[in-house]
Amino acid sequence: MSAVFIACESRTYEEISDNTPITEKVTYNKDVKTIIDANCVSCHSPGAQDLTNYNQVKNNIDNIIDRISRPNGDPLKMPQGGSLSPTQINIITKWKADGLSEN
Repeated sequence: MSAVFIACESRTYEEISDNTPITEKVTYNKDVKTIIDANCVSCHSPGAQDLTNYNQVKNNIDNIIDRISRPNGDPLKMPQGGSLSPTQINIITKWKADGLSEN
């Protein structure tokens, strides 16, 4: 005798991803730098549109938030060929709301 279990549930990425609200203060060095380094610096390093240090990221925060928040399929969405997780987007957005602290 064998049994087959089938789940008839369909959930989107947003529903299953960790989108827990961030309650502590977000800073560049503690939270944002690792996201930028892992997802942006490979294309946005020495040359045009650098995002390799605190001032460059801070000075471009509105454009960064706009680009990472665009829907999949939008040619201006960043990072190209992928997407940040909702949690990573929330961290960057909260960093701006918290005042763009470096440390």
